[in-house]
Amino acid sequence: MGSILENFTSGIIPMEAYIFVSFIMFFSGIYGFLSRKSLLMVLISIELILNSADINFAVFNRYLYPEHFEGFFFAMFTIAISACETAVAIAIVINIYRNLNNVEVDSLDELKEPEASDEK
Repeated sequence: MGSILENFTSGIIPMEAYIFVSFIMFFSGIYGFLSRKSLLMVLISIELILNSADINFAVFNRYLYPEHFEGFFFAMFTIAISACETAVAIAIVINIYRNLNNVEVDSLDELKEPEASDEK
């Protein structure tokens, strides 16, 4: 326990602190994804999960291979992918809101087309 406190006071942040923050972000994202009813909150929860993965990429790269930049490149790649995912998801949410005047997950069943009857 003493070595962790010495690292905090000396200005060096231990890898465990970053992993702990990533762990908290990941599981709060999982909780939000499973428990929220608003599509926007589900989208924010997915972003939390992706950001926790980005933290892991950067931290493991920094502490294990500081002379290489693969972790940072992976983090930049996932940031770009999540920006594209967010743009598409927000366009879908806007379209759902225009059709239903609601953005809750439970109301998405109303978008289904009625099943065609087999009578001819």
